Amino acid sequence: MASLKVSVVGADQEVWSGTASMVVARTIEGEIGILPGHEPMLAILGDGEVRVTGEDGKKLTATAADGFLSVENDTVTIVAGNASLVK
Repeated sequence: MASLKVSVVGADQEVWSGTASMVVARTIEGEIGILPGHEPMLAILGDGEVRVTGEDGKKLTATAADGFLSVENDTVTIVAGNASLVK
């Protein structure tokens, strides 16, 4: 099964990286779901959460604001001025 390589990066540190089966994030145009094989894109993040579903089914949530989301070749990069894991 195909997977995504995901990195969530804040201004001062990498918050999380790993492989996932799905990523859901809020952009300024609304919420977007990303699966393996997604078309390349670049979007501005809206205030909200990034939800990552790992290949093992575990879910991870991070807050991310003031940044962008990039998708290319099954690689999702989320770069935010403010990013942290939700516990």
